[in-house]
Amino acid sequence: MTASPKQILVHLDASAAAARRLALARQLATQHEAALSALYATVPVFVGLPSWPDVGSSLAGTLIDIDNERRNQTRKMFDECMASAGPGATWSETPEIAVVGAVSRQALYADLLVLGQRDPGDALAAGVPADFPESVMVASGKPAIVVPYAGAPARVGDSVAIAWKPTREAARAVAAAIPLLQKARQVHVLSWDQDEEDLVEGVPLDLDGYLRLHRITATVHRGGPEPEDLGQILLSRVFDLGADLLVMGCYGHSRAREWMLGGTSRSILGSMTLPVLMAH
Repeated sequence: MTASPKQILVHLDASAAAARRLALARQLATQHEAALSALYATVPVFVGLPSWPDVGSSLAGTLIDIDNERRNQTRKMFDECMASAGPGATWSETPEIAVVGAVSRQALYADLLVLGQRDPGDALAAGVPADFPESVMVASGKPAIVVPYAGAPARVGDSVAIAWKPTREAARAVAAAIPLLQKARQVHVLSWDQDEEDLVEGVPLDLDGYLRLHRITATVHRGGPEPEDLGQILLSRVFDLGADLLVMGCYGHSRAREWMLGGTSRSILGSMTLPVLMAH
């Protein structure tokens, strides 16, 4: 039986979008009566320099001051948010340069992560790798709600869309989303033909039956063969349906020590217009 999340971990950095992630995480903590922890983790500014091992002491001091100022501003935002009505949260930070590893280790002790889409136009968001959300999900094995840098609806989880395909990743995402789906006013399932062979005879298990057993009624929208530009089509469909949350698997593979996203996941994480609950 899928239980509500009891520990939520939200990643903070110096970007403007961090406040929106924290607000969403507090909303989720309220809905599920969960504990909330905030982890500030960014790559130091000097690491981004072409020859950072050779940085002089004077410049190094200046760069450290910049990092400290960014952290202090984020802590100020956190404290101001905690002063408003709502659940409290703990604050932690990491001095580690390998932020993916640091956040992933803390994620092992959380039920749900709240991460942010990287804003390529925000210099302060450069403190995390471009593939940060998917790398943390893969390394920790934990589901995450990824929040667009452009913002999120005032309330998330009222109308939820599931991008379904019969895979481990999609099944894990749906299982993680059950507590949110149970509270949703509307649930839509979007699927495309998978050209599957019949694997069982008699009465097979399916997604509709799985959701009904969890007291979730969903409207199913079936398409034809899966299109090549599925990511953009998904975003268009969820917009038309008025969904405020998309649930889907995070697909990809490792190649030469680098995480390579699948086409649909890459498209969604690059162009997302609503929060997306993903699992690998």
